[in-house]
Amino acid sequence: MHKDAFVQEQIASYGDWFLDEKWLAKGKMTQALYPYQALFEPIEINSITVKNRLVMAPMGNISMCDETGRPKDQMIQYFIARAKGGTGLLTSGLIPISFGIDHSIMEKGELTYFPRIDGSRTNFAGWRDLAAGVHTFGAKFFIQLTPGLGRVGNPQCLVNEMKFPVSASMNPNFYMPQIPCMPLSDGRLRKIIKNGGQAAADAKAAGIDGVYLHGHEGYLLEQLTNPAFNRRKLGRYRDWQAFGLELVKEIRRRVGERYPIMYRIDLSLALNETYGSQMDETHMKHFKNGRTVEMSLEYMKNLVKAGVDIFDVDLGCYDNWWLPHPPASMPPGTFLPVAKLVKDRFAADKVLSNQGKSVPIVGVGKLGYPDLAEKALRDGLCDMVMLGRPLLADPEWPNKAYAGKVKEILPCIGCQEGCINEFVEGGHPQCAVNARTSFEYLMPEDIPQTATPKKIAVIGAGPAGVNFALTARKRGHKVTLVEKDAEAGGKVTPGSVPAIKYEFGNYLAWMRHQLELVKDNENFKYKPGFSADMDWRKEKKFDALVFAGGGKEISLPLKGELPSLSGTDLLLHPEKLGKEKQIVVIGGGVVGCEIAYWLATEKKREVTVLEMTPYFMNKICTANRGYLLYYFKKFGVKLLNCTRAESLDPNGVWVERNVSPSVPNPYLTWTPILPENVENPLAKPIKTENKKELIPADLVVFAVGFAKDQSLFFEAQRAHAAAEVYQIGDGFTPGKVLEASRAANALARKI
Repeated sequence: MHKDAFVQEQIASYGDWFLDEKWLAKGKMTQALYPYQALFEPIEINSITVKNRLVMAPMGNISMCDETGRPKDQMIQYFIARAKGGTGLLTSGLIPISFGIDHSIMEKGELTYFPRIDGSRTNFAGWRDLAAGVHTFGAKFFIQLTPGLGRVGNPQCLVNEMKFPVSASMNPNFYMPQIPCMPLSDGRLRKIIKNGGQAAADAKAAGIDGVYLHGHEGYLLEQLTNPAFNRRKLGRYRDWQAFGLELVKEIRRRVGERYPIMYRIDLSLALNETYGSQMDETHMKHFKNGRTVEMSLEYMKNLVKAGVDIFDVDLGCYDNWWLPHPPASMPPGTFLPVAKLVKDRFAADKVLSNQGKSVPIVGVGKLGYPDLAEKALRDGLCDMVMLGRPLLADPEWPNKAYAGKVKEILPCIGCQEGCINEFVEGGHPQCAVNARTSFEYLMPEDIPQTATPKKIAVIGAGPAGVNFALTARKRGHKVTLVEKDAEAGGKVTPGSVPAIKYEFGNYLAWMRHQLELVKDNENFKYKPGFSADMDWRKEKKFDALVFAGGGKEISLPLKGELPSLSGTDLLLHPEKLGKEKQIVVIGGGVVGCEIAYWLATEKKREVTVLEMTPYFMNKICTANRGYLLYYFKKFGVKLLNCTRAESLDPNGVWVERNVSPSVPNPYLTWTPILPENVENPLAKPIKTENKKELIPADLVVFAVGFAKDQSLFFEAQRAHAAAEVYQIGDGFTPGKVLEASRAANALARKI
């Protein structure tokens, strides 16, 4: 099994990178390098000039189109908002060119949730409107074309249409490995290539500035151009480079020499380096002979000869999804060393495009920190900087950075709940911290002023309370924001303590800065360290009361004696952690797992995590949970699923544990948990074989979640404390920042 030393070094560094204070500091929203000269230098890509070095990453425009595939006004306004925000080059999410060939991209009734550029003049008109709208603000727009999803597509096509998913060879499906993907014939692959040429020609005719090929992450283009997936022995495309090179040549033939072609590629799948010999025990045993770094570099040089003008480069694929979709816990500037390696090799080999120009390399992976992005360009690590989630969080990121208003940039928190998990669960891309993302067509940027200003009290200064209060103030209401603690933050305050939650810390700083900006406004009062009792609420005679307090932390009434702390208490008061060496964390949700990771890495404790259900961090984005599960194993954290805590003992925690071999492997990261409304008929049932065990521990930490707390709301409602009484946030439904932001924004725009 071949392993690249460079790739192995990167994988090894991602587990405890945050112990390096200098690396951790790169993820702060500072402006020490302002003014940002490098970020706002123009750059040439083939025949076009992009006004700055900022590229909007492809963020998947699933379900932002009509069911025929025409881009809706929702999708058009979403892109126009980012163009208006100052980004130089925008790219669409993936647009398939294999309808009728790749069955996973179609739904019942010959409909699709993917935008299409083929099919009809109706679809074509939507793209013309999108391109024209983006150009209004001086930005360029590339359409990302994909030959298909292949093995990473939805296998429900087998149930819905009795058609197998497809791939380059007989590959297992990612979501249901028991389902094989059928190899595509050479004839069908030639058809996809012809479709690619036509789509590119249509894009050019629609006013789109370039095409962008989706060749990474294990999608169909990579399945055909990587020997890990392409194990064909016969035919035109047994040469793993052939399909990609022919596709680029056909596009170049249709659009001419002066039209930009961009290509997204991973330098390595990094599967061998991630899993090693473990691959032999899984369906990934087929994937061991992937492209090496040298093979990828040679292929990239051949792509340039065929007509590619610009690349962006990363690592990984779906089977180690936390790499190409780096979550909150991954380091800032994740793939800058990858971009630098390619840039240096191209320079050494004097690689030039067909236009005689150097080939720009775009840096990707957690670059939404202006100082880091600027330094990457100044130091020659990359030629452009790609921002995806930071532009969903704040479309005005470029304009604010240019103006030196970095503290005002609304930061991404890396949760991936809105941008990825939302459409995995059946929705469309959104953003946890920006409720307007994807709803620009419904919500005006300038919040309409109210015709009837009200006197409003907001109880609780967590994400829900702060966002509601700031938005209601903008509408012209007189707002008093009350917080019982000394500072605003709510659950974000303890949540930002672990080093891997540095982006949560940025969000906490943003919230507090926003309150500083308005604290002296005559229509806004902020009262930290104040308890808003019923007498005060009645005395002030508010028109509306909005309860935005957090939920109650759940405790387990376990009998027995063993030192214990709640997760929140421990994070807020880490000094309470004494000399205890062995720690049991009860609760395998995301909070419990993040606490466990903090204890194992930063506090150097021996940690065991107990979870009653079969899966740790269920319903959390696959990339986010995958990172923690993978590095838990590296750091020796014990994960016990299907395990119920029964009682405490001076020597540890007594549990009842299902030890059946049918219990899922808690460290499994190469296959995702399916949404609860999707049944896998091939999955084996979990059998019960319970056993009582004593898990050694010096300390137990309870992190079993939060329960809604509506007591203050019901008290105010019964007392008719105001004409209008509302509740939002965790006190109503314990959840995530995504739900808090949605509710706060909706209520503030309505009240």
